[in-house]
Amino acid sequence: MTYSFIAFKVGKWDEKLGKNVQNPHAKMNNLSLRKAMLHAMNIDQVNQRFFRGLDYRVNSLIPAQFGKFHDAKVPVYSSNLEKANKLLDQAGYKKDKQTGYRLQPNGKKLTINLAVHVSDINVEALWTNYIQEWKKIGLKAEFLTGRPMGFNNWINAIKSSDPRIDVLSNAWDPSGDSSPAVFYEEKMPYNFALFVSPMNNKLLDEIDSKKAFNEKYRVQKMHEWQQWMYKNAYVVPTTGTYSITAVNSKITGWSLKPSADVWYEAGFSKN
Repeated sequence: MTYSFIAFKVGKWDEKLGKNVQNPHAKMNNLSLRKAMLHAMNIDQVNQRFFRGLDYRVNSLIPAQFGKFHDAKVPVYSSNLEKANKLLDQAGYKKDKQTGYRLQPNGKKLTINLAVHVSDINVEALWTNYIQEWKKIGLKAEFLTGRPMGFNNWINAIKSSDPRIDVLSNAWDPSGDSSPAVFYEEKMPYNFALFVSPMNNKLLDEIDSKKAFNEKYRVQKMHEWQQWMYKNAYVVPTTGTYSITAVNSKITGWSLKPSADVWYEAGFSKN
């Protein structure tokens, strides 16, 4: 059920208030910029090139394994450089004639700092590819520290709301209840985009309300939330991953079901 995601940081964690506070002037607090970056990402090509198809595109922050709570109708941001350029042009991100990179609508230079951590051998090549794709639409993106960060350094930067971070990537494993509140609620530190919205709060409250004991109502609200998250693009899922387990034919009682007590039930047969 694990899915990777990209988050566009638009606020900070306020330790005194115990919640996220959104900054309306944050670099990434422009929907057109966020959507343009997403349309420039060649995720399907990456999945095939780096992971031989073992990584696959996911459309929603509620994994398909949650059945009817997952909204299969949520679109994905497909690779479309023409659309990405149009979004930036219309939003006022003009290109600097000297550098070829786009400027912010206020005329200031635009450099997007990317915080990703080392999770496998492909990470640097994978994100260098995305940096090159963003360059094609005139966006200058750089690794925050010149390269992917060690996990502990990445965690410290996230926990401290390092103001240099603009975009980050991580993965969640939403095992258990399908409620997305633990990752995306206003008072949750796991809301790595640090976004705050009355509509987001309303939908999450409805998902976990007494009314939600009515399954039809909860499904409806879950679908509304997934569509809202897609349209606002603060946090967008990218890929899921198939895992392969090789089991000798003489092993019995082996199961990958979450309910299985595999080390108690598994055995070895000489037949």
